[in-house]
Amino acid sequence: MKSDTMMVTAGRHPNAFEGAVNTPVVRTSTVVAETMADWDKLNAADNSKMVYGRLGTPTTRALEEAIAKVEGAAAGFVYPSGLAACVGAILPFVGAGDHILMTDNVYGPVRRFTANILKRMNVETTFFRPGIGRELASMMRPNTRLVYLEAPGSLSMEMQDVPLLAGIARAGGAKTVMDNTWATPLYFRPLEHGVDVSIQSATKYIVGHSDVMMGLLSTNAETAQTVKSCRQDFGQIASPDDIYLTLRGLRTMHVRLERHWKTGMMLAEWIRSQPEVEAVMHPALPEDPGHALWKRDFDGACGLFTFVFKPMPRAAEVAFIDEMPLFSLGASWGGYESLILPIHPEKVRVVEPWQYSGPAYRIHAGLEDPQDLLDNLKQGFAALRRAL
Repeated sequence: MKSDTMMVTAGRHPNAFEGAVNTPVVRTSTVVAETMADWDKLNAADNSKMVYGRLGTPTTRALEEAIAKVEGAAAGFVYPSGLAACVGAILPFVGAGDHILMTDNVYGPVRRFTANILKRMNVETTFFRPGIGRELASMMRPNTRLVYLEAPGSLSMEMQDVPLLAGIARAGGAKTVMDNTWATPLYFRPLEHGVDVSIQSATKYIVGHSDVMMGLLSTNAETAQTVKSCRQDFGQIASPDDIYLTLRGLRTMHVRLERHWKTGMMLAEWIRSQPEVEAVMHPALPEDPGHALWKRDFDGACGLFTFVFKPMPRAAEVAFIDEMPLFSLGASWGGYESLILPIHPEKVRVVEPWQYSGPAYRIHAGLEDPQDLLDNLKQGFAALRRAL
């Protein structure tokens, strides 16, 4: 079954709900039994029905089944946010005295989690340069339990050789987890490349409408029970209403993502031709340092990319942003609306310094008419030039 078809069909069981094409929203905390025999069945180890709302409802199971199917995973798990899923991919595998290797282009809140929480747990984190190759093996320690990847990074867009790094981790006795939000399961399936746990901030492209916080994990058979137990111990669950909206978004993601990809490429190609621009970071561009890896392993791209201006006065930046009403300033991405965000990788990188001195911006290309977005960008650059 092709990916587009799986997006539409996975996790749907109309016969279980009187023919309803969508799994209904099941809201409950308490699940009751009429007899002791029924209660014993509910609490049996092999029971697949509802036991308690925090452990999931049919709505929850529909999304977990769907994400496992589209990721080619043994199991899927729902979390109340993308960050909760990132944390939920780390905590099952580490304890006091353990060591983690983490890419230096990691999502900022995950970096903060390592400093604010893992450090207090006596878990040490060592960051590695995003483009690392076989030299990762020399950084492995006897107590390295986890290698954390993000490809491409959601700010600086570096690619990683996922199969190579996952193989090194496995050879050293460590698990590999990967934030795959940029590509989604439609364009990259980490578990097929040696990763143990795949992370989706479903808040982004899977939901697609900027109205739900949601995180998802997909695991191989080896890690499924460990992840499940940890999630239950931390009481992580998402509301059935939000899960329903996430399922609704999943059904149309393949149509939306193609548009995001094409529009993003058009905008990136135009921006790189402007004399005020120092660099454009987009793995699908042929000149990008990560293009060969993207072309080898990925089936597509999304609408998110970064560009860097040459050094310029603050007034020029302000004029550029304020002249583009179709690009709202916003910290998220993956929704229907276009966004632009000033970013500062130089403030967080600890291994490989950010090499640019000019202002950097991240663009998410939304679902507006591509020509309108391009015209808006042209207006912004015209205003910038007037302010120089």
